[in-house]
Amino acid sequence: MNFSAPIELLNLQETPEDKVISFEPSCFDEYLGQQAIKEKLKIYVTAAKMRSEPLDHVLLFGPPGLGKTTLARVIAKELGVTLKITSAPILERTGDLVALLSGIGPSEILFIDEIHRLPKNVEEILYSAMEQFCVDVIIGQGAGAKSIRLPLNHFTLIGATTKTSLVSAPLQTRFGIVERLDFYEPEELTQIALQNAQFLGAPLLPDAALCLGSRARGTPRIVKRLVRRVRDFAQVNQCSVADTALVEHALHFLGIDEDGLNKLDRDVLTHILKDFDGGPVGVETLAAMTGEDRETLEDVIEPFLLRKGLLQKTPRGRIIPAKKVLYLRRKLLGEQQSEQATLFGD
Repeated sequence: MNFSAPIELLNLQETPEDKVISFEPSCFDEYLGQQAIKEKLKIYVTAAKMRSEPLDHVLLFGPPGLGKTTLARVIAKELGVTLKITSAPILERTGDLVALLSGIGPSEILFIDEIHRLPKNVEEILYSAMEQFCVDVIIGQGAGAKSIRLPLNHFTLIGATTKTSLVSAPLQTRFGIVERLDFYEPEELTQIALQNAQFLGAPLLPDAALCLGSRARGTPRIVKRLVRRVRDFAQVNQCSVADTALVEHALHFLGIDEDGLNKLDRDVLTHILKDFDGGPVGVETLAAMTGEDRETLEDVIEPFLLRKGLLQKTPRGRIIPAKKVLYLRRKLLGEQQSEQATLFGD
């Protein structure tokens, strides 16, 4: 591998005021992927602007890393309004939310991440705020306590969650726009990789970008992270352009194989194969054997393995599909199979 090219082209021109480490789209056209959702949101946003009204409340849900927060920023930029971002776990008391709501200007957007984690008493404050644009505040204590209705500016609430089932029905029904973000295709992630590489000033060849896109687990956040790590490898090895050979070298160093599996993926599959002969095995057992918590396995590892067809959930536990057992034994345990068995496993 030739790493003798000059390094000057890789220098990122960054001012002290600009500390953004990945590309932030400013409009729907720059936001890559999720085409169906974008087309619908364009209509909703355009209609709201034509009526000079705030956008209806929006609920975005889907796995982590798919761009829910980024999409909220794009909506705010398209509307030309201020976006205020907070997270549900830090809103512990009703007063926290009331203070936040009272500071929102006309037509501005409040974005609440992980909205399913709102405490019940805090969530109930949102009901009147979303429908009637007012909140009831209790002043005083005991017999002298009084309830005062505090009017709010008409605003838009954008809620994001990775677990829709945990969002209460009363809260869900108050959102006028509900959209689910899906995992990205490798071609879409390739375009995101090229977009971010250009932003970083780190030239990336299309074939190398496709290599990154195909191993990013369908997630833009991961492909952006991989682009930054490839830039590091290119800079240290004095490459002016990141080609496929350099990307393969970087991914190997990061422990990501040709199927997009990382070390924890392989550990999970290896334990099922080696210790349980392909399964079934319970998730609690896998968590104990890998040293990871159950939530990480269920929310991060298993969805990818299920989509790849390398894992199945059954009432008895997790198993490896029969058609993949021979392939994974060869890949993970180094067992040599016949050519016919290898093709069957692939």
